[in-house]
Amino acid sequence: MNTFAADDAAVGALRSAFHGEVIGPDDESYEHHRRVWNGSIDRKPGLIARCADPTDVVNAVRFGRENSLLTAVRSGGHSFPGLSVCDDGLVIDLRPMDGIRVDPENRTVRAQAGVLLGELDQVTQQFGLAVPAGIVTHTGLAGLTLGGGIGWIMRKYGLTIDQLISVRMVTADGDTVTASAEENPDMFWGVRGGGGNFGIVTDFEFHLNPLGPQVMAGTVYWPVEQAVPVLRFYRDWIAGCPDELMTIVALRRAPATPAVPAELAGQRLIGIAGCYAGSVSEGQTALQALKSFGSPVLDFCAPKPYLEHQQSFDPSFRPGRWYYVRSCDVAELTDDVIDIIAEYGRRILSPITSLALWQLGGAVARVGEDETAFNGRGAGHSFNINGNSETAEGFDHEREWARDFWTALKPYHTSVYVNFLMEEGESRIEQAYGPEKYRRLKTLKRTYDPTNFFRLNQNVRPG
Repeated sequence: MNTFAADDAAVGALRSAFHGEVIGPDDESYEHHRRVWNGSIDRKPGLIARCADPTDVVNAVRFGRENSLLTAVRSGGHSFPGLSVCDDGLVIDLRPMDGIRVDPENRTVRAQAGVLLGELDQVTQQFGLAVPAGIVTHTGLAGLTLGGGIGWIMRKYGLTIDQLISVRMVTADGDTVTASAEENPDMFWGVRGGGGNFGIVTDFEFHLNPLGPQVMAGTVYWPVEQAVPVLRFYRDWIAGCPDELMTIVALRRAPATPAVPAELAGQRLIGIAGCYAGSVSEGQTALQALKSFGSPVLDFCAPKPYLEHQQSFDPSFRPGRWYYVRSCDVAELTDDVIDIIAEYGRRILSPITSLALWQLGGAVARVGEDETAFNGRGAGHSFNINGNSETAEGFDHEREWARDFWTALKPYHTSVYVNFLMEEGESRIEQAYGPEKYRRLKTLKRTYDPTNFFRLNQNVRPG
């Protein structure tokens, strides 16, 4: 039964003031716009406010508050637990706000909150520049940034938040404020890792960094039966690698695509993906040991446009599939951790279940731990354990695989990346930030959102 709290007169007033679209359940586009990336999430909001500009965001926030509506905020809609949509309440959809403006002389870019990573890359790469941001191009820039932002060039240029200059945002009171190192610095500290707890960011300004357009990048694969020697080699190989090199370990079944020989399709593989944020010739030298280790069955590591490499994981995370994730950071790849990885690689059943094991360090670790709300800069690796299926069929099995894998690693857990959390409760959110930062975030929340209006997120309740 629909329990949407706002009456027709209030909705009509919102529509008349709105520059974008206000979509209800009876509108033709409702079914399309209520859907999010994770197909396992099936929620039906009472109203979707698709904002055309910051004024729309202000009006939508005030409408939500005045009508006591449960309110979700959506940029790209990539939240694993589906926190960008809700039942019966209001969705403030920022996706139409997709403006991007590059200042090549000062190496800065302004991007609105509805921008996707691929859109940002397409514009900035025209100038041979980039913001460190993610590995799947249809991810929303806003959610990725507010949680920290890990990606292919972070070991050279830091997290996405480490290149953030300022934000414009709408608070829970419907006011518009700027946060930067000079203006509202407490808020600026909080939005760099604290998620959407303090307001809706409508505009971001970033430093840009030289990159590409060609990079040395791609994945080398071996049979999963060779996972232990591959991972031991990998551990030793990255111990002295330059900041320009970023790597991700992947466990998966080989997809049935034209690039994969038919006899390999469906086989369980372990891969090492790399991206060198420097010259192609230096990258070829840095990645040669990886390409020549053992007897790889697939080698996609070669010079290519950065834009092409950024899209390489897109087919593995198509919208509409059923996604479940468990995550943790670990300090190092001990022999025991390697054995666990190998064991669960052999157990992969679904063709789209996978592990992405991120290498951290480099520039990420050189930012002071107290400078931003993001926690875990000193971690060695971050596990993103994906138990996925095409539909509901088999989903329970894949979730159990992910949970069991995560549990087996529990003795080695340190921190956890907040953007990789499901709805796991307050204790896990506190673990994502650590006790001291969590207390500071709660104080900040009390200042900017004392009624916890923005609570559909990895929620830090007012303290």
